[in-house]
Amino acid sequence: MKNETSTRTSSAGTFDGTQSVGRLRGRLFELLTLGSTVFGLLMVAFLLVYVFNDALRPFSADTGWHLVVFATVVAPSLGLAAYYYARDPPAGEVAVASVGIPLVGLVTGAGIAVLFIEIVTPAEWTGLLLGLGAGVGTISAHRRLRPDAALERLFVVLIAPAVATVGVPQLSVDATVRTPLTGTELFDVAFSTPKLLPGVPELFGSLPILPVEWVLLIGSVTVPVAVLFGRSISVRRDDGRGFVECVVASVAVVTAGVFLAPQMGLDAENWVVLATATLIPTGTYLESVIRRRVGISGLAFPVVLVAGVVIAALLVRTFGFAGPNPWLDWGFLTSPTSRTPEKAGIYPPLVGSVMMLVVIIVAVFPVGVGAAIYLEEYAPDTGVAGRVVDLIEINIGNLAGVPSVVYGLLGLSLFIKGMGLRSGIVIVGGLTVGLLILPIVIISAQEAIRAVPDSLRKASYGMGATRWQTTRNVVLPRALPGILTGTILALGRAIGETAPLLMIGAASSVRLAPNGFFDKFSAMPRQIFAWSSEFDADFRFGVLAAGVVTLLVVLLLMNGTAIIIRNKYQRGD
Repeated sequence: MKNETSTRTSSAGTFDGTQSVGRLRGRLFELLTLGSTVFGLLMVAFLLVYVFNDALRPFSADTGWHLVVFATVVAPSLGLAAYYYARDPPAGEVAVASVGIPLVGLVTGAGIAVLFIEIVTPAEWTGLLLGLGAGVGTISAHRRLRPDAALERLFVVLIAPAVATVGVPQLSVDATVRTPLTGTELFDVAFSTPKLLPGVPELFGSLPILPVEWVLLIGSVTVPVAVLFGRSISVRRDDGRGFVECVVASVAVVTAGVFLAPQMGLDAENWVVLATATLIPTGTYLESVIRRRVGISGLAFPVVLVAGVVIAALLVRTFGFAGPNPWLDWGFLTSPTSRTPEKAGIYPPLVGSVMMLVVIIVAVFPVGVGAAIYLEEYAPDTGVAGRVVDLIEINIGNLAGVPSVVYGLLGLSLFIKGMGLRSGIVIVGGLTVGLLILPIVIISAQEAIRAVPDSLRKASYGMGATRWQTTRNVVLPRALPGILTGTILALGRAIGETAPLLMIGAASSVRLAPNGFFDKFSAMPRQIFAWSSEFDADFRFGVLAAGVVTLLVVLLLMNGTAIIIRNKYQRGD
């Protein structure tokens, strides 16, 4: 009995000692991870402060300017943010979203406005939308008239949009007929048919009278966006209302603002694009906050912020305080590069980055999502075919970790040497960087599709739906937020890559923005790399910092958008 008691005591003591050692190790691990996190955050904060200080030069302002801005903007905003953090976290989320959504919309609208300025006119864009609408209408009509003609519908789906947008072009034949044995030339055949059918964009552009450009933009940009957001409002409301109200209010507000745009220094066309990208998403979010009445006090934050900025501007003007003299200002964003630091700008590389993103989105998003859908929903998982699919997925995972310079060499050999495209043009840069992020898009889309519960698929199959109907109506709607999140993060990486652009011959600096996808271009990271090699210290510290801040703001807004989409998806809003 005594031995048994001693054994128990010894065992208990050993167990207690193990517990103590385990708690000590856990505590040390917790402190180590906390220290690593704090160190990383401090390094990032130091980098951001250093770069922003060089770009904005806040200490070049008068002391009175700093006091006014701190008293009217910084102190009230920080105090309200601290209150939300301590007392009302849902209101804090609303505060962040109500400020972030307009900022993201403003940047998105600016990018779209650049496309209308440099690439496509409002009339051409309206004609293209009308052509696509005619093609979609033809497909819908064929589906209703001949619902069982699946093979015929495939032909219509492939042909109708092309005919509606491009038309039926003329056919030209120019050939030489020779004898079979000797190869002697007999006669030449040369003829061409007239243009059989013009496309809808060509017909629209040939009209003798067209509406003014801002009216075309309201019809081709504002109305479709308002319809999209109005539909989302009506779906989320219990009473099904909101669609008509959203469309009417959006068109009315944007149209009314056209006449006030000159007072803000904006053209009517730019106002329509910026207002559509900013006001409609913001209004939709405000409607959901007011309707749900969760965190509604967070709407005070943007009011306090805007009011503080207005009061600060009035006080600074009244007392005559001199503000900072930043490198990053409106002139920097709208001017071409120059040999003089004070005149240098980033507008052509900014346009080049926007156009490169358009190429990446058009080329990569359908291919990446389509590959993910096949691998998750259609690819076999047993037998020899299953092993081949596993090998493909392993290779896709490996490709996601290949250095970016390798993709630059791939783009050089594939698009320039192989296909004969000119080096340094927009489409080559977009396709090359698109190859870089394609594995990332595929993997993120796979994870989003895989996260959809199998019970939903089985329920859809149980109701008689086909695999494609299940994928289209059940899987994709629930996986779309995750797909968009991964795609936006991948685009954030794409816009900051430099090595592939060096390999395909992107220009270090250009004086004019590209007017087409086959023009020479420079991108923001390529221009920043060129500024880093300048001998003038103002270029290497001032202008370079302004370019880095511009790129960082775009990246942070894209990443913030991805985080907001992910959080809303996780909450099931």
